[in-house]
Amino acid sequence: MTVIVLVVATLAFRLLGALGVRRFGTWQASVAHGLAVMVVMTGSAHFVPVGVTFMPNHGDLVRMVPPFVPFPAAVVYLTGVLELAGAIGLVLPATRRAAGICLALLFVGLLPANVYAAVSDVPFAGGAATPLWERIPEQVLYLAAALFAAGRRAVPVREGARPVPAAR
Repeated sequence: MTVIVLVVATLAFRLLGALGVRRFGTWQASVAHGLAVMVVMTGSAHFVPVGVTFMPNHGDLVRMVPPFVPFPAAVVYLTGVLELAGAIGLVLPATRRAAGICLALLFVGLLPANVYAAVSDVPFAGGAATPLWERIPEQVLYLAAALFAAGRRAVPVREGARPVPAAR
């Protein structure tokens, strides 16, 4: 479901860019905003009460935390806050690069929980556990989207330096 949210939101923002909304005029900006929508959805799940069954909730996410991680409930809240902060950072051009890099690091840090949940058959949102073959490519996609949204850092040109000719 989260992959669909990421793809649909990104395409919707890119369409707005094609229609003249300058904020979404590039794929990088559209991916950043699409990822922000997805991360708001996933990050908010960290705070959903256990009794809610139509979407992932705090209890589902606590069960995903590997046993070697101390204070799993607090870790789930913390990662939820980090995801929501990352979403805010992605939509602000001044903080987009830092937010993309931080979210990429967070996605790498969350990978052990996804592996643990898959190999331990931890049920998710009232359904069956998501298989590992699905979870790993999803995490790689989110990581790639975060790094793409972060973009490349412009290399400053020294004053008086000669430009390097382009390769033919």
